[in-house]
Amino acid sequence: MSAESPRGAEGPRYPRYRVHGDAATRSRRYGELARAEIRRTREGYERAFAAKGVSWDEAVAYSLGFVPAIERCFPHLLVELQGIAEGSGLSFAEVLTLNCRAEVLWRAAVRKARSVAPWLRGECSSFALEPHRTAAQRTLVGQNWDWLEVLSEGVVVLEVEREDGPNYVTVVEAGLLAKTTMNQAGLAIAINTLVTSLDGGPHGVPFHVLVRAAADAEHVSDVVEMLSTVPRASSGNYLLGTADGAVLNVEVAPGDARTVHPIIAMNGAVIHTNHFVRDPAGGFDLAAQQMADSFVRYGRLQQRIVAHEAPLSVEALRAVLSDHTDAPNSVCCHPDTRSDAAARWATLVSAIMEPATRTLHLAEGSPCTTEWLAHDYSELLAPR
Repeated sequence: MSAESPRGAEGPRYPRYRVHGDAATRSRRYGELARAEIRRTREGYERAFAAKGVSWDEAVAYSLGFVPAIERCFPHLLVELQGIAEGSGLSFAEVLTLNCRAEVLWRAAVRKARSVAPWLRGECSSFALEPHRTAAQRTLVGQNWDWLEVLSEGVVVLEVEREDGPNYVTVVEAGLLAKTTMNQAGLAIAINTLVTSLDGGPHGVPFHVLVRAAADAEHVSDVVEMLSTVPRASSGNYLLGTADGAVLNVEVAPGDARTVHPIIAMNGAVIHTNHFVRDPAGGFDLAAQQMADSFVRYGRLQQRIVAHEAPLSVEALRAVLSDHTDAPNSVCCHPDTRSDAAARWATLVSAIMEPATRTLHLAEGSPCTTEWLAHDYSELLAPR
């Protein structure tokens, strides 16, 4: 059973799956429980890749090139990928390709960087607040996860019990290792995808594998060290907050420690959307062309969170995540009717995490219209 607060009238939209055991056992069970959703994710990405000129076979062949880096840096995560494959009935290569979706799409984006038409829309708007900036005097980490509307039926909430690291809960596309995450050590992780001219190479550890690796961390500094010491295949952003009040943002581009940029809180807050705040060393940001709505969304978070002087409550932050300035490609993202139906974006999940109480506030859909539920994970994520 999921550890959660009483359901509202409609209840949660996305399935909850709890797994336990060693890496092979729990990941195989994940694959079994989420088999239907994983297959929807697989079908959705085949269509999404094709819309960007990438065949499924090409995506698979490209993704297999990342196996050596994963095996060298995180061999236990290869075990998890294999377990998901066994449980779901997909091949290892197919599950790996789902977890390399950022790399596949950004490679295509870099190829098309001289295209006149916008190639992507949306993505995520995220924040983290130090305790003194919140009404309850507790760290808050949150984000809107905006993604292809056609993939919404593949989202699950995965709850993981284990002995080989901290328990964690993650809201994730079925078949992927992790996304928006809170763990037993009191660490909350929100993410944003980023894309630069440096993306699209054949080497390094994929973004979503690194997100899962971050779920093993006990401290913010552990994540910074991990990101700085492993080769990264693609760009990405990590907003981190802990139960004891540590807050940090980390931008990375492909490569080594030279393209890792920690950004400290200003006025007790860090915010991020889908463009680089600091120029990536050795390359240039493609956000203005590929995710042009990122800048207005960032400005809205700057005005409503960073520049806001009074302490912010969970309710106030829900309102921020429901902001419709420059809609439909706003902080609260709605499908843009100018786009083809298969390429329309929406906010699939809105989340606010309280690591001190192990509470996960979720709106499973557009935060402006979907009921918010507070899920109590104090048992699953109780400190050891």
